[in-house]
Amino acid sequence: MDDSSPDSVSENPPISSNHLEWTDARVIHIYVSSGHDYWGKQGEGRMQHGIQEVSEIECVRDKGLKGDRYFGYRPNFKGQVTFFDMAVVDEVRESFKLKRLPASVFRRNVIVEGMDLRACLGNRFFLQGIEFEGSQECKPCHWMDRAIAPGVQDYLAKQFRGGLRAKVLSTGNLHRNG
Repeated sequence: MDDSSPDSVSENPPISSNHLEWTDARVIHIYVSSGHDYWGKQGEGRMQHGIQEVSEIECVRDKGLKGDRYFGYRPNFKGQVTFFDMAVVDEVRESFKLKRLPASVFRRNVIVEGMDLRACLGNRFFLQGIEFEGSQECKPCHWMDRAIAPGVQDYLAKQFRGGLRAKVLSTGNLHRNG
């Protein structure tokens, strides 16, 4: 059997000696959505799938977050989970004078404090005992300007503010603790 097939891998792989562990990081929000809201070409209307905040979510190895639109999307998908820094939420609120802007509007799954998301890119890391692999920067799209305010897309595109896309490498429950 091929070692890369999902059936040949153990549920939780051994911890490698080369990993980042975010023991002091806090999970402020966890969001899932059953469908895509902002896919399509510029000028098209927004879909209405909404987003739900949960206090805990099951992360499933090689599949993503149970209940999210990308769960089991396709093999080796780089965006099984997305991370976003709460400091960036606060910066956008301040810079664009949007004091009450909800963190959910960014449509990222896990909003964190105390993690250097850029350092996670290309690396395996642990959060609450669950192993992830930072696979790609979340590049903000034109929908950010429509959903939040003109200029937000450019603002998020600088200094890794768009967040991190990651793969789920072990199964476990992630919970809010912030």
